[in-house]
Amino acid sequence: MFTGIVEELGEITAVENLDDASRFRVRGPVVTDGAKHGDSIAVNGVCLTVVEHEGDEFTADVMAETLNRSSLGALAAGSRVNLERPTAVGDRLGGHIVQGHVDGTGEIVERKPSENWEIVKVSLPADLSRYVVEKGSITVDGVSLTVVDAGPDYFTISLIPTTLALTTLGIKQPGDPVNLEVDIIAKYVERMLGDRAHPAVGAQEATK
Repeated sequence: MFTGIVEELGEITAVENLDDASRFRVRGPVVTDGAKHGDSIAVNGVCLTVVEHEGDEFTADVMAETLNRSSLGALAAGSRVNLERPTAVGDRLGGHIVQGHVDGTGEIVERKPSENWEIVKVSLPADLSRYVVEKGSITVDGVSLTVVDAGPDYFTISLIPTTLALTTLGIKQPGDPVNLEVDIIAKYVERMLGDRAHPAVGAQEATK
């Protein structure tokens, strides 16, 4: 589990395209400190497993399902990425509960800078809009953020200087893809309310 508080802005140093997957080599001195084979690291909000670790770099295999569902397939050597290690039991939950399981992708639609922050508009897939509410939480490229405004096919977020300086959201431009993970609590609530509305279906699934 992650919290959406990015630890460092890393870099893709190599991408090896395989038959049905890709192998990424990622540089991140902070997240590789003490890393070992089998550890999890979130890359732009996608939970990946460390295959190898050498110096300040690690490699991770990305399956076709992940490449198709997320924006990782658009990454190349030199791409900057948000990196976060899983939260440890007993640590502060600085953002919100983030699984590292991307629900879909959006695009940066518009950026409106101001003196102390920047409002960014992001497109929202239709099947995710019901999970996004004003003042709710959403993860964008692995960054835990608060929704400012939620529309039927978009939402806006307000980015402070720290977020702009230390994450990819400071360099993404209109048209660039971003990974989206909605609040898991919203999905659980929907499922529970659905089972209550259709108790026979819920009972049947419970016996499978």
